Amino acid sequence: MRLTIVSRIYRPEPSAASNFLGAVADAATDAGHTVTVLTAKPPRHLASQGRGKRGAQRGTQNSAWRGSAADALGGGETVKTFPVLRDKTGYVRGYAQYMSFDIPLFFRLLFHKKPDVLYVEPPPTTGAVVRVICALRRIPYVYDAADLWSEAAVNATGSKLVLRVLRALESFALRGADHATTISEGVRVRLARFAPKLPVTVVGFGANTESFKYTPAPVEKHFVYAGTYSDIHGAEVFVQAFAEFSRQNPGYRLTFVGNGTVGQTLEECASSLGIADRFAVLAPITEPELQQLLSGSLCSLASLKPGVNYDYAFATKIYSAIASGCPVIFAGIGPTVDFITEAKDSVKIGEATAHDAAAVAAAMQRLAADPLTPAERQQLAAWTDQQHSLKSSANRVLSVIMETLKNPRRR
Repeated sequence: MRLTIVSRIYRPEPSAASNFLGAVADAATDAGHTVTVLTAKPPRHLASQGRGKRGAQRGTQNSAWRGSAADALGGGETVKTFPVLRDKTGYVRGYAQYMSFDIPLFFRLLFHKKPDVLYVEPPPTTGAVVRVICALRRIPYVYDAADLWSEAAVNATGSKLVLRVLRALESFALRGADHATTISEGVRVRLARFAPKLPVTVVGFGANTESFKYTPAPVEKHFVYAGTYSDIHGAEVFVQAFAEFSRQNPGYRLTFVGNGTVGQTLEECASSLGIADRFAVLAPITEPELQQLLSGSLCSLASLKPGVNYDYAFATKIYSAIASGCPVIFAGIGPTVDFITEAKDSVKIGEATAHDAAAVAAAMQRLAADPLTPAERQQLAAWTDQQHSLKSSANRVLSVIMETLKNPRRR
């Protein structure tokens, strides 16, 4: 099988999507299939990093598409990149940034050697381009609908026109797909509103346990939020909670690592609460650096703000933490609460609390008073590897792709 993966973000850029798509590529090449990834050129500081599992075997070849670069990896994977616009945080996010990927993508796909099947990652603009090309070239495609962008966008813009256009594009991309994969039953139910006839398979998610694993390290007085932070996360609750916690517990630090739209707001909040000297917002770092950071941190943090029409979402950022043996405090609602509650029967995973500064501060206090021992951190990492490895989710995606190739949807 010749599989083409289309995504504006891919390894070595640190993100849940990068890890997930990389695992799908690895599963396909392990099964003997040929994989081509059409993606964006990584930021300069990451360009020399390996692309995960086969990074050590990486070679370089000239691409047939002028202006792009291709990294030929052992095991049947070829990654072809193209320069894109990035926002001030270095992320491909925003209308102009998406268009800088999607417009060239139209021509890249049009002249790309015809694959047997495509697997496409949002945004919906990318999905719309893929639908048009796949219709022209008669190629089946599977859509990775981890969440619904048009619903999340309600919290990012008040423009009714933008929301209508985004909903139309997302519906167009979904309705043209032969199949869709998603991470939870909650998302699957919502997808039915956009594309009632679209087959959807819940494949779950998981931890990239090849990159994130337990490593013995001195644990510092450090709380870490690693991943995206935006309005839907309500991550300022951790700044407020940490300020309250710090009054009784000096010497601790709080660090945000990743990218988001509210970084300046978080810094201003920390300054107003008098904790600027113990607070930092850092740019995204590589997976090895993040794994090292999590291994030496007291606790990781994740959140989802109630009442933002996103209650069904799962905080996938917790997987990297628990795979590294780092417990988590989750503030909010949704399936992450159930996950943590059930996991506590097996391991010391941390806590799920209300999205409230006092509740989070109390959880910080409990973890600071009774931190996980090295043995407990190792047990948490081992449990994550056994029960929630990303590899199993990737294999489920591959099964969906193979079934789609055998039985494409008839319209």
